[in-house]
Parts: sequence; structure tokens; C-alpha cells
Amino acid sequence: MIDVGIVGWGFSGKTFQARVIRSVPGLRVAAVVRRSGEPDPEFPETEFLRSLSELLAQPEIQLVVVATPNQSHFQIARDCLRAGKHVVIEKPFTPTYREAAELAEMAAQSGLVLTVYQNRRWDGDFRTVRRLLAEHSLGRLVRYESNFDRFRPQLRPGAWRERAEPGAGVLFDLGAHLIDQTIVLFGTPTSINADVRIERNGAAADDAFDVTLHYPGMRAVLGASVLAATPRPRFRLWGTEAAFTKYGLDPQEEALKAGNPPGEAGWGKEDEERWGNLEDANGSSRVETEAGDYPDYFANIRDAILSAESSRSGRTLLFGE
Repeated sequence: MIDVGIVGWGFSGKTFQARVIRSVPGLRVAAVVRRSGEPDPEFPETEFLRSLSELLAQPEIQLVVVATPNQSHFQIARDCLRAGKHVVIEKPFTPTYREAAELAEMAAQSGLVLTVYQNRRWDGDFRTVRRLLAEHSLGRLVRYESNFDRFRPQLRPGAWRERAEPGAGVLFDLGAHLIDQTIVLFGTPTSINADVRIERNGAAADDAFDVTLHYPGMRAVLGASVLAATPRPRFRLWGTEAAFTKYGLDPQEEALKAGNPPGEAGWGKEDEERWGNLEDANGSSRVETEAGDYPDYFANIRDAILSAESSRSGRTLLFGE
């Protein structure tokens, strides 16, 4: 059993981290750093602490998940690595490349697992797109579009994501997912064009962007807006033999927000009316969306930690040992 500590008990720490982690065999949410408020009755088996130092003083904690505002990621992760803990950082990893490089070097020198929480690699629609591309269902791809639109016209002045500070804004928030997914599919682009802007009256941080990643013979066009009352397709791909269009967002976030735990029957499955559409010279057909699987992210982290601990101790560690 790998004991996990979570730093931060906001929406991400509780909904995206704790509720997923406790569904993964071999992982346990042992402790949470929550600076204010009472222990959460949903997690009676979890110890709630007031400071990071209390968490790092517990030798049984092997993995720390950093789910705090973006500007604090670097300092907290650095302290965790110095304490010999494996670390998962909520995206974005850090606001600057320099900070990211320093953390990566520390982890490499210590033989520790350090990574970012890119859970949307396990979205069902993205898994479907990966499969279609692997099967060459579209022929040679010429255009890839990925959008994450919402309709939230009201400002939230108290929200740290909407303050004018490094790491704030929609590009560091939603854009981190879209860019990561694109690089997973196609690798490093040859060049990038970006239009990052503020669209809402009175907003202090960017709330919309259009980013184009250039690849030989193909363009990846990424976009997000919080003023999209009619969202664009989540994915739209054009190839020399077929095109694929998919609307709607992966259902796992809504299920987690509703308190439905992973592992229930039909987890991550999308209703048929939300499946994507494949069009070619013979007509169109529906493409069943693969099931999303956020728990598989943390199962991967579990296995990486076991492998790292095996290398450090010079013996083989098996899941369940």
C-alpha cells in the first residue's frame, strides 16, 4: 500500500485527486493538508493536517499530490522532493520553464517520480481520437482541431485563476490539457502561432485563446473561450480519406462532481447520442466513444513508484507487497 498525501483541498484536491486515488488498488489517501476547515466526513480514514511540514514529517507518506494555486507549485514540490517524496503536480506544472527544469533535475538526481496531472490523456474522446489515428481511419491527417469551450460570462474576482498573476488565465488552465494532448499525438511542432486574449469586460487574466501548432503537412488548431454559449466541436479532424467530428466533454468530471466513484458499472462511458461522427466517400457513421479512465493515471503512477523504489533499494517490489 502506497500512502498518499494531498496538499490542497479545493475542487481539484478533493474531486479530481482524492476521489480518483481511493478507487485505485494499492493507493490510500492517508493525509491531506487543509489550512482551514474541519476534516471532511467523506474521507473518515484520512488525517487532515494544517501544514506541509506536518505532512512531510510522516515517513509513511511516499507520494504527495500538489493541488494548490499555480504560483505555489514550485516551492511545495521542491520541499516534497527534498523530503524524499514522489510528487504529482496538478497542471500546469509550474508557471516558468526554469522552475520546471529545476524540479526535474532534483527528481532525477534523487531517483524520485515527478510528473504532472495530465488526467485528460484518459478522456474517452481523446482515447477515441488516438485509436482512429493509430488505425489510419482518416488517411493522411491535414487538420486537427481541439476546443474546450464554456459559457461563464460572469467574473469571479476572488478566484486565483482570474487574477493578473503568473500561471493564471485560461491558457495555463485548459490550454495545458489541449497542448499536452496535441504533443502526445504529434510530438513537438516546428512552429507556433498564438492569440491569447481577454474577452470579458473587466477581466484581469486571459479568458480565451487560439493556438496553432505547425507540423509538416498538418496544422493543429487549439481554442478555448468562456463566452461560448454554443461550443465548437471538442474535436474535429480532417484527413485525405475521412473526417471526424465530436461534440461534448468527457463525462468523468461531472460524475466525480456528483460524488459517483470510479469503478461503478459504466464508469467513463458516454451516451450514444454524444458519440462522434465519421464521414467518408461512402457516407457517415457513428463512432462509439471509448470509456474514459482517470484511475488508470494513478495506477500508472503507482507502478512507476514501485519501479523507482525497486531501483533504489536494489530489490524487486511487486504490487501488493
